[in-house]
Amino acid sequence: MKRLALAGATATLALGFATTAMASGPMSGHRAVKPRHSVPAVPDQVVQWNQVLQQVLVAPGAQPPSIHPTRTMAITQIAVYDAVNGILRRDRPLLVDVRGPREASPDAAVASAAHTALDALLPSQAATIDAAFATSVAQLRDSWAVRRGYAFGARVARAVLAARADDDAAVTPPVFAPIAGPGNYQLTPPAFAPAGFTQTAHVAPFVLESARQFRPGPPPALTSARYAADFRAVHSLGELNSMTRTADQTAIGTFWGAAPVWVVWNQIAAQAAARLDHSLADNARLFAVLDTTLADGAIALYDAKYSYARWRPITAITATDEGNPNTTAVPNWVPLANTANDPSYPGAHAEFSQAAATVLQDFFGTDVFGFSLSNATVGITRSFDSFSQAADEASASRIFAGQHFRYDEDAGQTLGGQVASFVLDHAFVPARRGR
Repeated sequence: MKRLALAGATATLALGFATTAMASGPMSGHRAVKPRHSVPAVPDQVVQWNQVLQQVLVAPGAQPPSIHPTRTMAITQIAVYDAVNGILRRDRPLLVDVRGPREASPDAAVASAAHTALDALLPSQAATIDAAFATSVAQLRDSWAVRRGYAFGARVARAVLAARADDDAAVTPPVFAPIAGPGNYQLTPPAFAPAGFTQTAHVAPFVLESARQFRPGPPPALTSARYAADFRAVHSLGELNSMTRTADQTAIGTFWGAAPVWVVWNQIAAQAAARLDHSLADNARLFAVLDTTLADGAIALYDAKYSYARWRPITAITATDEGNPNTTAVPNWVPLANTANDPSYPGAHAEFSQAAATVLQDFFGTDVFGFSLSNATVGITRSFDSFSQAADEASASRIFAGQHFRYDEDAGQTLGGQVASFVLDHAFVPARRGR
């Protein structure tokens, strides 16, 4: 087992986020990786375009609100991955198995693949995407190898887009009609917005065999002791002016709701990659497996959410019919954070975070990694010693925010781990050696 320590680094990230990788203790893992002596002044093209992806993805109106952002991330990163592998032939391709010219520049192929994919997926962001491509062109300069890389990257991206063109993501989403009664999901205040991402469960998975492959069992019955205990916990800890939630728990609940959780985990991945001596191909694989896992995780998540359509705490706690003699209605109860517009079970933060942490643990061969996350919009910094610690905190944050019951989070973490393990076992496998 190789043992290594990570030195410190700081980077300014999108959404007001800054992620700082701090010194960690010894780590052990199965990958033969080396720590960098310093972080490169300019990240490679894979990391640069992942940052562009994060930036344009969160722009208001960047894509239809019915399409989950993780699909856009996965398609873009798969285009990058398949383009790199078409030239280097190091790993097995995922969607496009096209042999590229050996003399073509992989860096140029990355820039062109990402540029082509993003221009197609997010046309409203063309000005930003095209400006980023101009930056890549200036960095790579002109040569015969670079021009061949541009052509091949664009070719692969178009093929990836074609492969996903009929995945049902763009189908008109079904309208969710709430059913009255204890336990059933209802539209939530203050906006009472229509239920979101109702089409996501019907999108063809990237790697999973079906959306329902790892569907969890049903949530606890309303009359169960488990339900009553979890009800009391979120009632106490998740209330806006809770007297039992600590200041640290308030910070946790606020912090993890301040930016899209799938973006946060891409930031964490980039910082971990920056501390290790990884090649362009390594980074292409890292972001492809991470974002494909998150995309399939979203499909599995919404399959479960709309299969069970369980009510949110804001509905349960204020309901006149509680469905449980051991719970008490509080008509004026308000959560720390506004409730998301989808059913409660399973929890999304828990599912996405556990899936991402599982991928990063596998890729880096360790769970131990010290880092800090800062979000300037809420003025909060959180520090962690491992990927799993961050995932556990992200999960618990939704209870402190009044968004979820503990059973939501437990089911979400289990689902995230299952999805990630399946993707890792069935895709992105090195071509010359088995897993």
